[in-house]
Amino acid sequence: MTVLDSHCDTPSEILRLRDISLDNEYGHVDVPKLLRSGVDATFFALYTPASMAPDRATAYALEMLSVTKDAIAANPEHLAFASSRAEIEKNKANGLVSILLGMENASPIQKSLPLLREFWRMGVRYMTLTHNGDNEVADAASHGTRWNGLSPFGREVVAEMNRLGMLIDLAHASDKTFYDVLECSTKPVVSTHSCCRALASHRRNMSDDMIRCMADRGGVIQINFYPVFLSDSFARSFELVEAEHPEYEQAEADYRANPADQARRARRNGVTDILMKLERPGVSEVVDHIDHAVKVGGIEHVGIGTDFDGIAVPPAGLDDISKLHLVFDEMSRRGYTDDQIELVAGENFLRAMDGR
Repeated sequence: MTVLDSHCDTPSEILRLRDISLDNEYGHVDVPKLLRSGVDATFFALYTPASMAPDRATAYALEMLSVTKDAIAANPEHLAFASSRAEIEKNKANGLVSILLGMENASPIQKSLPLLREFWRMGVRYMTLTHNGDNEVADAASHGTRWNGLSPFGREVVAEMNRLGMLIDLAHASDKTFYDVLECSTKPVVSTHSCCRALASHRRNMSDDMIRCMADRGGVIQINFYPVFLSDSFARSFELVEAEHPEYEQAEADYRANPADQARRARRNGVTDILMKLERPGVSEVVDHIDHAVKVGGIEHVGIGTDFDGIAVPPAGLDDISKLHLVFDEMSRRGYTDDQIELVAGENFLRAMDGR
């Protein structure tokens, strides 16, 4: 069985000076945790905020790409770069965890298909069209007002991604963008880190019709571990904590501005400690979302995209990547066969990578 996590935000943390060769107390993904996890491959996302100007977004994505490859090179006995199923299988045979690249937000390609092609040549194998803001390519779930779906340039991007073999990720897309992409893509599309709107109403989650339509075209929904996307009850609790602790947003902003400043890091981690004390959904709720997606879209169209290192707080009992096996244990307890678990663990996403 090949275990693949389709979305971690670890490059942002590496860029903020976190050494992933160490077992980091507040980190969700690093080498020691990966070695305990049973994960064979994970996509590190090159995330750029929607607020970044285009030139800065391009430079920032390149910086993350560089430090990610530096981190792989610094851990050659445990990690190896990969950009295909064949390379994942080769690395696994050699006892190495594969690190693949995705890009979260199309802002770094600006309005340039040559830049898109260059990111492909550098190893980026999927691109999340938007993040929390509309861009030159498409409208986002958080806004959705600029283009009423895909932009004219976005349609060119979809065609070029299809030609290259780069997966189109709709995790942050508006509903209209989602259906526009399904209309014009000739290849399966994915959502690398989303949950089911029928169980938790967040606009980032996918409706049953979206899951069904994507599955009909060979796509895959990768279930996100963010408690806000797993449970409406937790989302309300989280909003109350944010209201009671307005310093949370400032602490995070300060940390991002200067991660080497230990005082700023301590303030940010202190708010994380407060969030960790909330009653959080856990393994059972993650598998509830898997169950629902399987019921709607079929067992061949569901996978895992944890969003680790990009979420403010993890699910209860799933504090980091080393605990991922608990999800498969719960699936087995609920009656999933080994073959079915293998599909969800990674095979479905690998098939989509192959364009099938």
